[in-house]
Amino acid sequence: MTAEDPRLRPLSETERTVLAMERRSWPGPGAKERAIRERLGVSPVRYYQLLNALLDDESALAHDPVTVNRLRRVRAIRETRR
Repeated sequence: MTAEDPRLRPLSETERTVLAMERRSWPGPGAKERAIRERLGVSPVRYYQLLNALLDDESALAHDPVTVNRLRRVRAIRETRR
């Protein structure tokens, strides 16, 4: 699927922000959680629920394939360690 694929939907501003936050590196513990609350107004638990759903969304993959594929690999590794 490509970005021009009619089956893909545009991402919401919140979804784009979540992906942008995942592209960043964070200086230390607590900085990312603080940014989640300030920028999105949601708890870190809700943020990670949104992120997990985005990783399964083909529209998110089309929007930011590098980030989504990297996070899918990380998730797969974590799931095999359980």
